[in-house]
Amino acid sequence: MRIQKEITYEMKLLSSLAKVFPDETPVYRPECQMLSALRGETVSFQAAYTGDCFMRERLDVKVVSLIAEHVRLRTAEQVPVGRAVNGIVDDNYLKTTSGLYPDLLRDIRDGKVIVSSRQWRSLWVDVEVTDEVPAGEYEIEIRLIKEDEAVCSAVQKLTVYGAALPKQRIMHTEWMHADCLADYYQVEVFSEEHWRILENYFHEYVKRGCNMMLTPLFTSPLDTAVGLERTTTQLIDVEVKDGEYIFGFDKMKRWVDLCKKCGIEYFEMSHLFSQWGAKYAPKVVAMEDGKEEKIFGWHTPAVGEYTKFLESFLPKLTAKLREWNIADVTYFHISDEPREEHLESYRAAKESLGNMLEGFNTFDALSSYEFYRHGLVDCPIPGNNEIEEFLEHGLTDMWTYYCTGQFYEVSNRFMSMPSARNRIYGVQLYKYDIIGILHWGYNFYNSQFSTRHINPYEVTDADSAFPSGDPFLVYPGADGYPEESIRMMVHYEALTDLRALELLESLTGKEYVLELIEGELAEPITFKRYPKSDMYLITLRNRVNREIARRL
Repeated sequence: MRIQKEITYEMKLLSSLAKVFPDETPVYRPECQMLSALRGETVSFQAAYTGDCFMRERLDVKVVSLIAEHVRLRTAEQVPVGRAVNGIVDDNYLKTTSGLYPDLLRDIRDGKVIVSSRQWRSLWVDVEVTDEVPAGEYEIEIRLIKEDEAVCSAVQKLTVYGAALPKQRIMHTEWMHADCLADYYQVEVFSEEHWRILENYFHEYVKRGCNMMLTPLFTSPLDTAVGLERTTTQLIDVEVKDGEYIFGFDKMKRWVDLCKKCGIEYFEMSHLFSQWGAKYAPKVVAMEDGKEEKIFGWHTPAVGEYTKFLESFLPKLTAKLREWNIADVTYFHISDEPREEHLESYRAAKESLGNMLEGFNTFDALSSYEFYRHGLVDCPIPGNNEIEEFLEHGLTDMWTYYCTGQFYEVSNRFMSMPSARNRIYGVQLYKYDIIGILHWGYNFYNSQFSTRHINPYEVTDADSAFPSGDPFLVYPGADGYPEESIRMMVHYEALTDLRALELLESLTGKEYVLELIEGELAEPITFKRYPKSDMYLITLRNRVNREIARRL
């Protein structure tokens, strides 16, 4: 005989910086639930819930608020994490083991959510604070409903101030891998369906603070094993005729126009030479005698016949960039992540360009100051674990990046890291006047070195190569639309923090804002030393918002 008992349900409010695991009871922290916003931003919080039902249930979920039409509900779904960390860890990780981690944010399409027996789940709540939302105090109640009756609920308070966030100033690129979209959705590269999918991704990209787009002149020579190749993704049409190179720019013009339509402000040309040393040409295909041939690639030295190709191509490309009025906002790459042992090969590749890129910005992600000291890189992009050497040499207008190699002490966004380690980035960028940030994986859906395609819903670590959370920020959702991640939203919060700090500085001065940031800390913030608590970030942002409102 089965004994019937009354089912109990529970809901707890959490900040956007919490991560809810099914087998861990989340802790309600009132010090982290003060939520405020300026106009022009999306602010987020969570409502964690559970029930002791015998089997799983599907309950209705409802938002009750005066601004309910501005509220979006998503579920925070667990995803598999194979590789959680690198070989060395510090004391600022949530976990270091494989398992299921919360990351994927999925829209609630039928108004119902799953309650699993004695497991905690989380609702991710976004409030889009548009100009239509009057300044004031609001309550946002989240209810779980069973048979037309609320079985549990929680009420989040939100203060909206009348000031608006200023336009984002920092340049931000997350490398968009157009080939990965064609591969995952199984569509022909640059077919009409591919263009439709690209537009969907571009819109989401811009919405979360990305404003520079990696543009595949030729198939990007990134994350590809020597001798192998990625799906051809080449915007430039090339024909070889009577020993001469003929170029077509129609697809690139369509790419540029689509980027502008979606709000992209800066253009990043794909790397002109191979990754890790600039020893080879990228893959280039061309029509020759009526057939498509691979005319350059791993079989082609960086300097030689490929130099003649660039001497023909680059003047025509730069003329188009000027014609399209984007020359001043276009940046060129030489080679990605060269190391000191690549100084000479990088130098040879750079010198082979002569003055063909004169007047254009060039930059590269690298680890060694020596490339800048030798005058080989106009704009170095060091990792945030190596940037301090560049700052100590007095460099200004700096860029920075992080990826799998930035795992010790510095901020990053692995799934195994607390979200505060992701969001503190905005404060660090503000303090050091960083003008640009880069990351290699907006949507890298391949294994390491692109030896095979992967399903990112099943493999989140590029086949155990990198800690989960490094290869991509968005998941390839149904119908060609991306699904966001917790990491994407928290990174967006870091950028809105940066914009709020810049607004306050315009009203008070840098010294005042730095005192606000560091006044209660035992030591100044650096890229390796910074507050670790959720409360610090939430309290700081609320105080900044109040200070802005008071002065406006």
